[in-house]
Amino acid sequence: MNFAAQSLDAFLDREFKLVIVEILDARGSTPREAGAIMLVSPTDLHGTIGGGQMEHMAIDNARAFLAGVSDTLTMDIPLGPDIGQCCGGRVIIGLRICDDAARADLHRLIEERRNGFPEVWLFGAGHVGRALADALLLLPLKTYAVETRETELAQMSAGAHHRLVAMPEAMVKDVAPGGAIVILTHDHALDFLVAKEALARNDLAYVGMIGSKTKRATFSSWGRREGMSDAELARLTLPIGGTAVPDKRPAVIAALTAAEIITRISNYRVSSHS
Repeated sequence: MNFAAQSLDAFLDREFKLVIVEILDARGSTPREAGAIMLVSPTDLHGTIGGGQMEHMAIDNARAFLAGVSDTLTMDIPLGPDIGQCCGGRVIIGLRICDDAARADLHRLIEERRNGFPEVWLFGAGHVGRALADALLLLPLKTYAVETRETELAQMSAGAHHRLVAMPEAMVKDVAPGGAIVILTHDHALDFLVAKEALARNDLAYVGMIGSKTKRATFSSWGRREGMSDAELARLTLPIGGTAVPDKRPAVIAALTAAEIITRISNYRVSSHS
């Protein structure tokens, strides 16, 4: 369920006449997986089950169901030339009126999924930190922002969990295993302290730091003097976002870094369960 938490909550508060459209089964090549959900009202919708003609058919049927002119609760759709899609797979779609019981089930499901979201901790709430928080809030992640400066933290998106602390490096231990740490404070010495704590852990999917090749060389030299191993130093992504795109605007760095984070977390989860 890849929609932003606040937007979903607002949608549910606003819309009372709804159909829950869910992919019950996905076989072969399909645009979304089983469990993907879309909410359809008479005039609006939230989420997606993959787009294309398949989704349009589901929306039309859901609205016909709401209007009382259809009683179809299950749709079996082959994704082939007949509907103008070439995925080649097949989906079974279920429809359910969002009555009180269904709404309660939906809220429980949403909460379960949110609780299972990986954590991303941003150490620093400057320009790039704030842009990155905005990018991450669109993804199935829990975002935390750690700062020593109240004025900067106040500008951070309210969708991120705020942590105003005197010693950010002490917060590293609170990051759940499998999560990500992104270091972008206003102080290189503080960056290094946070990175040292983060790299001492081997259960994080991603540790990244804003900077340059020169900063990486400086950190590596400092880290070795601090007793850090080559294996620990190798786990640091610096600079975040890579070097393929030279644009240094905060929103661009944020987009590249968000892609980096979600890829690394996904790969970590796969390897952890294999």
